[in-house]
Amino acid sequence: MPLTPPIDPMLAEARWQLPPANALPGGIVAEQKPDGFRAIVFARRDLVMVQSRQGADLSRAFPDIARAARALGDSLVLDGELVVPHQGRLDFAALQSRARHRGRSAEEAAVADPAYLITFDVLESDGTNLMSLPYRDRRARLESLFATGVLNAPFTLCPATADRATAQDWLNPAWGNAGIEGVVLKGLNQSCLPRKRAWIKVRARVTAEALIGGVTGSLTGPLSLLLGRYDASDDLRLVARTTSLAASVRRELAEHLTPATADHPWAGRRFSAAWGTRGELTYRPVKPELVAEFIADTALDAGRYRHPVRFMRIRTEMHPMQVPRFEKLGEKLGQEIRPYSG
Repeated sequence: MPLTPPIDPMLAEARWQLPPANALPGGIVAEQKPDGFRAIVFARRDLVMVQSRQGADLSRAFPDIARAARALGDSLVLDGELVVPHQGRLDFAALQSRARHRGRSAEEAAVADPAYLITFDVLESDGTNLMSLPYRDRRARLESLFATGVLNAPFTLCPATADRATAQDWLNPAWGNAGIEGVVLKGLNQSCLPRKRAWIKVRARVTAEALIGGVTGSLTGPLSLLLGRYDASDDLRLVARTTSLAASVRRELAEHLTPATADHPWAGRRFSAAWGTRGELTYRPVKPELVAEFIADTALDAGRYRHPVRFMRIRTEMHPMQVPRFEKLGEKLGQEIRPYSG
């Protein structure tokens, strides 16, 4: 029976390093993890739809992908990652912008910033549900679709490898400059399991420094840290928020944090409670004199880390002016950022 939207996609469990080769059924294959939106594309004569991970219909926001799906000669359901390339890298901000457009503005955005589907799975072919097949068979069918020209731009094949050294290389933070966040590991004998976190995702990690500019909670019991860097105009810019701090770290930081004065750079400044939300974060500014070292993934947007970072330690030997300056890039990781090796 043909698949009916919405489909719950198969998911991945986050790990900090590559697992052993026998961690998943049949051995593992690594695929690059691009910085984009998960999407399932229905390309059938009676149904064309670009479905988001949450089940929403994105077809009107991405009319270029919908048109390409409608033009396919074969009836297919494809799983992949929607991306927008810009100046040699995948631009997540441009992708977010495209998702907000509809109608004429969506068509104009498609011309200005064309989208692509980096395809990593075929779930249905000619009305036959393939989800029960092992990954190795589905991958072979997908590669055949590209090799025979059935699939071409804006559909692209997600790179995959069974070579551990290559997978490890894809975890080099330098790939973050191109918009590759890390790798997703899949078992050769795995069927597609909706809603199950049965794959493994490993993100590239880096270490870097920033100033502690504020805390959530209190100065005597900080729950998380707001980290900043000064820009060229000497304005302290928010670059990251940490994950929740361990009790031992809270006690250590409480001994070093100093209350902010009235001239704090963030006096009266408001920040969102989470990325992409309108909720306001409740925080307390502190004197920006402590340098924090942290671990982060490579997802940067306009100089700010998209995901919460992990606090490592206070760099007591570093002066605040030694912290690298804020750069509103997001397109390129600064040279001061170092790979994290665990």
